[in-house]
Amino acid sequence: MPSLDHRLDLAESLTLGTPWNTVVWDDPVNLMTYVSWVFRSYFGFSRERAERLMLEVHTAGKAVVASGSREEMERHVVAMHGFGLQATLQKVPE
Repeated sequence: MPSLDHRLDLAESLTLGTPWNTVVWDDPVNLMTYVSWVFRSYFGFSRERAERLMLEVHTAGKAVVASGSREEMERHVVAMHGFGLQATLQKVPE
């Protein structure tokens, strides 16, 4: 019978898995103020963080707005689409 520690390690590695990112892309449609508002209202980001990410989207063409499990990031992507933003799921490079 495996030790308790061994079972906890196995459960931990199964739960964590490979992290994924939610990436929001720049588009010619949405105003910067709207994108910032979406980040604040959906993710609960502070005004400063939301504006920093919005500016990254605007200037770099994209920004990683969240990281976590694949299922959680898929929900964020769907939510961003619901707000009219272009977003994709991206596996975090190892």
